[in-house]
Amino acid sequence: MAEKKIYRRLRPPRHLSLLSLIICLIPLIMPILSGCSSTKNKGHEKRQYTIRLKWLFNASTLGEIWAKENGIFKAYGFNVQLKEGGAEQDALTEIELGRADFGVASADQIFRAVSKGAHIVVLAQVFQKNPLQWIYIRERTAIKNPVDLKGKTIGITFGGNDEAIFRAIMGEFGLTEKDLTLYAVHYDYAPFWRGEVDLWPVYRNTQGVFLSERIRQQGETPGFFDPYDLGVAFVANSLVTSKDMANKHKKVIEAFTRAVLEGWREALLPENIDKAVALLKKYAPATPKDILRRQIKETMQMVIPKDERPIGTIDIRSWKKTLHIMKAQGLIKGKVDLKDLFPLSPP
Repeated sequence: MAEKKIYRRLRPPRHLSLLSLIICLIPLIMPILSGCSSTKNKGHEKRQYTIRLKWLFNASTLGEIWAKENGIFKAYGFNVQLKEGGAEQDALTEIELGRADFGVASADQIFRAVSKGAHIVVLAQVFQKNPLQWIYIRERTAIKNPVDLKGKTIGITFGGNDEAIFRAIMGEFGLTEKDLTLYAVHYDYAPFWRGEVDLWPVYRNTQGVFLSERIRQQGETPGFFDPYDLGVAFVANSLVTSKDMANKHKKVIEAFTRAVLEGWREALLPENIDKAVALLKKYAPATPKDILRRQIKETMQMVIPKDERPIGTIDIRSWKKTLHIMKAQGLIKGKVDLKDLFPLSPP
């Protein structure tokens, strides 16, 4: 009887036993709870990442700008520096040299680089339709089919993707440089306005908007020569990185890709159009707001898939077609294996 009393006296209260149990279980529970929480800012080291865009700040870079300015990159744990692109700022070269972690490039640029030994991979296809077209003035130039290009002067950015696309058109329809004149274009549109160049290369969603507006203002009618209508559908702006980054930091590239595509999805929501215009105005102050609004609406047509597929979907058939055309026309010589090109969406 005495032993029983002593036992009861020494036994700890029930609430203390429960507390001890909980304390013991905390180390086991925490990893589970953290695994169930948001993964936006997990799985990669926090440092500054640089992305070299394909062109100057405009509607074609809206998604990346939105992701930076609205805290999407930050939510994923990224401190991101956006760098403008351009004819003399090649994203693929900068990635190869270690000056940029990510970039935006078109399929023809990627194929050319990879065929020469560059170690580049594609993470997402931002543009579902290539915005590269040639603008002309209908009152001066009549273009109904490729044969009408004979005798015309065509603006070309030598070394640019418009050169690759136009040479593919020439090859597809049996045209040579004896049939037409290729004119080296720069940032100055004066040769086009003076009539020295019949067709000028533009991105339909950016330069195409304000140039067509100016043509209308002078009482004339703009026309667009679209390679897509001829079956020359080269894949346009795609998110890329180095093969080394993809192999060593898979969680980083997955998170960065999600952040970029989330930026594009939000930026192109119809209810965000006013905010998108105001944001883009900060980066392109010289462009009037009404032009920016039209550029964004044109960009929607290029980026948002026509079916139910999400923004950023890699259209492997278009990649295969682009590669086939470039090989057939002798635009690339080296080997390109599509199986090694898409680490997040293998064909």
